[in-house]
Amino acid sequence: MKKFIAYLSFSILSASVSAADMAAYRLFDNEGKEISFDVMTDSLAKADVVFIGENHNCPISHWMELNITEALHRIHGQTLVLGEEMLESDNQVILDEYMHRQIPFDRFEAEARLWDNFSTDYYPVVYYAKDNGLRFVATNVPRRYAAAVNENGLTCLDSLSSVAKSWLPPLPIPFEYDAEANASKFGAMMMLSRRTPEQMQRLAEAQAIKDATMAWFIASNLTGPFIHINGSYHSDGRDGIIPYLNHYRPGLKIATVTSVRQEDISTLDPDNIGRADFYIAVPESMTTTY
Repeated sequence: MKKFIAYLSFSILSASVSAADMAAYRLFDNEGKEISFDVMTDSLAKADVVFIGENHNCPISHWMELNITEALHRIHGQTLVLGEEMLESDNQVILDEYMHRQIPFDRFEAEARLWDNFSTDYYPVVYYAKDNGLRFVATNVPRRYAAAVNENGLTCLDSLSSVAKSWLPPLPIPFEYDAEANASKFGAMMMLSRRTPEQMQRLAEAQAIKDATMAWFIASNLTGPFIHINGSYHSDGRDGIIPYLNHYRPGLKIATVTSVRQEDISTLDPDNIGRADFYIAVPESMTTTY
């Protein structure tokens, strides 16, 4: 009987260890300490703007975005505002019409230039906002203008009409090109694409107009606590969007969350520390949405 109890205890322990090893995610603070979801959201609730940096094809990232939205909505109520990189500023009217139930989803989907994975990965947060009457802001630059900058540089925006410029931040945007920093940031892309130094600068300018536009439309719609969803590239290290937001609206309290993929999520990899205030660590074996 004792052998049986010992075997049973070992089996239960083994099962619990296996379950722990198979955790879908873990949360960490900026010092690498594992924390609970409530500890994270209680801290995020104190910020004016929360950036959730994601891996675009990670189901855990998208699920956590919805959970954070629900948690902060419970705290802030109807003052909460949402925005995301995946919706472009010139589609705000279409987004508003859908959110106010003036057009059906199929028309919204057909006309708003949605990402291919929108219906699986981003629709849940948009639907939650729609169902709860929360404001949702399309923050990103219309992609045709980012493409134009990538081809011709930032000065090409000067010739746009006044209507087109209404979908952009005030021009010219603050931008200083640092070739060394840019090479570090885009080095892998430069090697793969064999871009010239001039092409690398235009790539940096295209990224800058995206970041500045998102910052401008966050700043312009900051009527309450704001959650912004974007690729982690746009907010990690408080870079990307955040310097522009600090330029347009100085003095804001900003909090950042980022998603990281690790072989082992029992601890936060030291290389990831410094990227954000909070981390959603996901196993590298986690399936992706595309």
